[in-house]
Amino acid sequence: MTDNAEQLLRETTAEWGIPLSDAQIAQFQRYLDELTIWNERFNLTAIHDRKAMVRRHLLDSLWLARVWPAIPDSLIDIGSGAGFPALPLKIVYPALPVTLVEATAKKAAFLQHIIDCLNLSDVRVLNERIEVVGRNPTERERYQIVTARAVAELRVLVEYALPLLRVGGHLLAPKGRNPAAEIAAANSALQQLGGQISACLPVTIPDEEPRSLVIVTKIAPTSSRFPRAIGVPARRPL
Repeated sequence: MTDNAEQLLRETTAEWGIPLSDAQIAQFQRYLDELTIWNERFNLTAIHDRKAMVRRHLLDSLWLARVWPAIPDSLIDIGSGAGFPALPLKIVYPALPVTLVEATAKKAAFLQHIIDCLNLSDVRVLNERIEVVGRNPTERERYQIVTARAVAELRVLVEYALPLLRVGGHLLAPKGRNPAAEIAAANSALQQLGGQISACLPVTIPDEEPRSLVIVTKIAPTSSRFPRAIGVPARRPL
């Protein structure tokens, strides 16, 4: 990590009340190094500048911790890709149990590689479609937090996420600057799945366009009919 990139990461997280140790900085350094190497073979990120990686991958991920009243007891990340936002959160909060769901085998292999490189414990990688995971009785209504970055529009995403949340749990969904239309379109799906919008917060990252974080709270159990079969939520949103 360049000196400027490290300074940006240290100073911004300190301002947010999430100070990082030297060991955590070293883990983030190794993470971005490995991402850069693997990205030469697989399309894991379109971002190559190290300072931009810090802003768009690390800080964008760690911002989610600002909405936690306490460290969650469980987190599952949908469509994990290169591991954002879940693995940066795991680095900062080593005791947080994390499950990563990634359907693409090469991306799942990268996730396991990073977990091994960084010696992270209590992290699982499920190389499976989210519709299958959501119908697995051992995964349903188990988690306190679901995260998902750039996976699907909100009315589709809630069908993936809410079956995994226990009542009282939260979906943290990073979105664009003004997600009002997505929120309105998701109203029917939320009613059917047992969720409600509890907040839409502005997200400000240094030198990045303003974005939003939509928080969905699960208020009632989800019918066993959901999620529907593979591909159906995206083709025929609720």
